Amino acid sequence: MSVHVIGAGLAGLAAACQLTELGHHVVLFEAAPQAGGRARSYFDKQLGCRIDNGNHMLLSGNISALSYLHRIGARRSLTGPAQPVFPFRDAKTGAAWTVRMSPGSFPWWIFTPGRRVPGTYWFNYLRLRKIQGAKPADTVAGLLGGSGALYRKLLEPLAISALNTMPQDAAAAALSPVLAETMERGGYATLPRWARIGLSETFIDPALEWLRAHGAEIRLGERVTALRPGQATVVATPPWVAAELIPGLTVPDEFESICNLHFKYQMNPGETGFWGLVGGLAEWVFARPEIVSVTISAANRYVEMPAADMARAVWGELAKLFGLEAGALPPHRVLWERRATFRATPAQMKRRPGPYTPNPNVVLAGDWTGTGLPATIEGAIRSGNAAAMALLNPAG
Repeated sequence: MSVHVIGAGLAGLAAACQLTELGHHVVLFEAAPQAGGRARSYFDKQLGCRIDNGNHMLLSGNISALSYLHRIGARRSLTGPAQPVFPFRDAKTGAAWTVRMSPGSFPWWIFTPGRRVPGTYWFNYLRLRKIQGAKPADTVAGLLGGSGALYRKLLEPLAISALNTMPQDAAAAALSPVLAETMERGGYATLPRWARIGLSETFIDPALEWLRAHGAEIRLGERVTALRPGQATVVATPPWVAAELIPGLTVPDEFESICNLHFKYQMNPGETGFWGLVGGLAEWVFARPEIVSVTISAANRYVEMPAADMARAVWGELAKLFGLEAGALPPHRVLWERRATFRATPAQMKRRPGPYTPNPNVVLAGDWTGTGLPATIEGAIRSGNAAAMALLNPAG
């Protein structure tokens, strides 16, 4: 069977690889001149080096993403610590601590004060069981906001980065599967991993090479404006594009931005190469070989802030927390993704469609579809796999 896959982000690439491996001829269309969508790298002339358009961290429990990388021969392109270790810094107080999970499935670490979040006791972590019974209308803050230090120093930054939505608005049901597939399975499922060189080198370029080697056609810079009648098609576009291609389709229509800042600066990577931040503008900072990269999730709250002011404020926080040069602002780049993900609110969660459409020849993929996960790399790849199988099983 010949299949058209529209969109060469991670969802489209995953669907294309799945279908190609099953013996189908795939034609992959991408409107942009390059593949990857939100997960790609490029050479920045202003900084004089290659950067990612954003920071994306996997955990070892992200089985779909790791299987995808194994298929395209890129599993070894990931890096990260050998233990489930998560260092944090508080921008308000300057305090530093490290969460050191035990490697097995039983959470021995919560019984050791030096391994858990400071100011918490082992019984505080029992509150996490409330998320398992989250109802569709429950919010993260509504269920977990009374957890004190555990909430402010771990659960809140985790929720903001995983859901890209502020916890007072975010659906607790969207966070539940994230915790169930990682932290609740133990440290072996919570090892942090990210691209050693760049997002394109890990997730995108090897997939394109694998697809070409297996007979797929790749058409970059070619926009599809209408679906071909009778043609088997995977629509793996952003939701607003899918709604144009498929009239009457219900999709999420509220979005959150992400702001990523890249500073040309050599920073000591410390034990892990990254830190979680609380009490300031940003949630995560990565110390790369040439670049210090900072991610601000759920960034609609800062959308009116001038880029220059944001860069100065973030660098000021980094200088204070890590003892960097506070005077001259290093060369930097501020990158906004205005519609990075849908807002993971209870109302928007109801607007996520499954892979099937009224047309049995057309299926949907994308992190905005009903994957059971928020809009993450794991969710995007899982959606591509689900779309491929839905296309081959139109009866559902």
